[in-house]
Amino acid sequence: MRKTFSLIAFALAATFAAPAGAQQQAAPTGVKNFKFQSTWPASLTLQDNFKMFAERVDKLTGGQIKIEALPAGSIVPPFEILDATHKKVIDGGHGVAYYWVGKNKAATLFSGTPAGPFGMDHFDFLGWMNEGGGMDLYWEFYRDILKLNVVAWPIGGASPQALGWFKRPIKRVGGIEDLRLGLPQVWKYHYTPAMHENNSFLELIMNGDVWRSFTPQQQEAVRAAVFDTFVRWGIRWQKQNADAIEEMRTKYGTVILRTPPAILVDFLKTWDKMAEEESAKNPFFKKVYDSQREYAAKVVPAKRFMFPPYSFAANYYFPEKKPAAGAKAQ
Repeated sequence: MRKTFSLIAFALAATFAAPAGAQQQAAPTGVKNFKFQSTWPASLTLQDNFKMFAERVDKLTGGQIKIEALPAGSIVPPFEILDATHKKVIDGGHGVAYYWVGKNKAATLFSGTPAGPFGMDHFDFLGWMNEGGGMDLYWEFYRDILKLNVVAWPIGGASPQALGWFKRPIKRVGGIEDLRLGLPQVWKYHYTPAMHENNSFLELIMNGDVWRSFTPQQQEAVRAAVFDTFVRWGIRWQKQNADAIEEMRTKYGTVILRTPPAILVDFLKTWDKMAEEESAKNPFFKKVYDSQREYAAKVVPAKRFMFPPYSFAANYYFPEKKPAAGAKAQ
């Protein structure tokens, strides 16, 4: 009798447990589909950042939020994604904030500013965004200054950019004026680094109504996807740059040289003058720039004190080779 009762109980438990298991495997209900568009062609590596974000959102929300990461021109022209996101022609976009300097020059402070600004690297700048009040200013910029129904996040550090390829070597600021920029297949002298975009950021934008339609848990998933993409794609980007440098040297015979310090200093002096002039006539630019200066004044000197120069161990293990005699500046 006890054996018969046990078998019946087991059968009933299995019967009631089956629907629960089946429900866990079923497709999620209430799936939300969105169309986002970037400013990049499908073949550009920056588009990979955008696609990675969409993939992470899909996984972190259990398939409840699906974003189609479209390349430039799929729905609207590349540089119309901001207004299109505001009007909900598209649900969101992917680009760089300095594209919007025509609306307000403070836009560049949320993307690519010479000197970091103030010597900040990618993670210093991300620190200002998340620990120094930058995100509040970022959202205030779109909401109150530009009057747009848009929210935004920094989603990747797409820098540093090089000074460029040149016809012949350079060593001073005036030496650039009569030189033309080119490609490795055309001219072989490649100078790096530069200060015009030593610390630039990709931007994810989203229509405000779309953002508010998410549950608190879904909003957290989006934030997590942004940070995850920032780090994961950044790791890949660094390796891709290293591979590109090797290819330039071995396949195209590119001579990679360091930009003369005088040119880098001239970048900083020129930017300081431009920022001072804009601060005098643009209160919000000054508000953001002062906030960045205050944060950098604390973290940049501390980081310089705590961390050895990157070149210290790099030069110990991988000493730089001196350029050939033919690569001397003229």
